[in-house]
Amino acid sequence: MIKNYFPIDQSKSLNKKILIQPLFVDQKVKNSKEIKGLGDNKSWSSSSIIKAIEKDLKKGIKNFLLFIVPNKKQKHPEDFSFHYEVIRKIKNYFGKDIVLLIDTCLCSITVDGHCGVTHKKSIDLNKTHYSLGLAANTYLEAGADIIAPSDMMKNTTKYLRKIFVQNGFSNSQIMSYSTKFKSHFYGPFRDVAKSSPKGFDRSSYQLPVEDKVKAIKSSINNAAQGANYLMVKPGMTSIDLIRDIKKETLLPTGAYQVSGEYASLQMLSKAKFGNYVDLLLESLTVLKRAQADFIITYGARDIAKYL
Repeated sequence: MIKNYFPIDQSKSLNKKILIQPLFVDQKVKNSKEIKGLGDNKSWSSSSIIKAIEKDLKKGIKNFLLFIVPNKKQKHPEDFSFHYEVIRKIKNYFGKDIVLLIDTCLCSITVDGHCGVTHKKSIDLNKTHYSLGLAANTYLEAGADIIAPSDMMKNTTKYLRKIFVQNGFSNSQIMSYSTKFKSHFYGPFRDVAKSSPKGFDRSSYQLPVEDKVKAIKSSINNAAQGANYLMVKPGMTSIDLIRDIKKETLLPTGAYQVSGEYASLQMLSKAKFGNYVDLLLESLTVLKRAQADFIITYGARDIAKYL
């Protein structure tokens, strides 16, 4: 029986079971490195990430979304050996004590920071899918619980489902970044993930914020292609979409409180315009009120003890 890690949550109150803590592992980092704007969040080395997760577990957080930043950039990504090493190490140590989601995109590994393989200021979809398939397959072999494709390319979920069947991973789960907007709220993330795009922007594959119909349709398409879980991103600019997406797809749908949203709470707190815990709790409660079944937030570890 396939485990449903994030079922549709009928409870009205925020609870730590639905929270997902992002983590960064950077091959260039020797121990840990502060992330500008994101409070106590850090980039970890492959040797220090275990202790970081242990601390979060003690705080009641067991769901983690992992972003891996390799040293070497590749024009046509094929080498995901560092990713394998990190995932394998984490899952061998923690096993079923944690749920490990792996962000599956190419932006941290491509030479130009785009989410796909580029050619003459456009995306080569076939080569992009090939690299994403290699990546996802590698992550599953290493022990990932959930593959989370965030590339926003056409038919990625469909392609990954085909690859999973071919490679004996038919029951593997996909959390699709199914409604992901081209947003100005991704700044701190792009800095730490080394993923700022060069040459052209991401408007050719990320969604325009003004188009609600297209945003909902994107999630419907990913559901039809085999996603297990759907997502809106950024959270606060998408709260009007969650209920409609769930109604159309009948799938668990969550929200990603992105780096710019979280950084704004940190800045308000540092300027003494608000209490950090109060700001964070209110922002997450609103996402739960909007019927988010899971919430990805950089403040998961901080808010857990208040729930």
